[in-house]
Amino acid sequence: MLIKSTLAEQRTVLHNVSWETFEALLRDTGEDRGSRFAYDCGVLEIMTPLFEHENPKIQFDRLIFALAVELKIKIRSAGSTTLKRQPITKGIEPDTCYYIQNELAIRGKQELDLRTDPAPDLAVEIDITSSSVNKFNIYAALGVAELWRYNGEVLKFYQLVESEYIEIKFSRAFPLISVSDINRFIQQSKTMDEIDLVQSFRAWVQEKIG
Repeated sequence: MLIKSTLAEQRTVLHNVSWETFEALLRDTGEDRGSRFAYDCGVLEIMTPLFEHENPKIQFDRLIFALAVELKIKIRSAGSTTLKRQPITKGIEPDTCYYIQNELAIRGKQELDLRTDPAPDLAVEIDITSSSVNKFNIYAALGVAELWRYNGEVLKFYQLVESEYIEIKFSRAFPLISVSDINRFIQQSKTMDEIDLVQSFRAWVQEKIG
């Protein structure tokens, strides 16, 4: 067992964890637990987020929702839903994720099953400290088309191309928006009132679309 702790995240890593044990932990800890799991072929990372992690996650969610509203794009939020598939022995709980291109495909569903349902179109990962598992491999194997990763200072966009993520400048889900655009407002969120931030962002989007 390995434990790493910072002001942003506490990570506990367990090795040689069977899929059955992973499933049992998910079931026994329930949906209301404060920690999030990432599982990759027997390695389980349990991450407990603290303020420096959670605050930007909330800002991303608000900006993405505001963006969808202003662009009149259909969206369904899936939050930190557990995304997992037993045949590939991989599972992960994003900081937040969304159905956008595939929103209609899961509209009305109360449960997700990646054996038959599509993976989310966009996932956001806040990694202030280095993760002990390769989350890119997990997301790629699960088929998440777009990934936004933020390390507390720098935001990067990635698109899944032939089972690998390549860095991109403009969002696949929101082609009008560049990574520098979103990163600028995320940086402003550190010193700006949250209501003012969202209003400023919405005004900027409105101006951009004319």
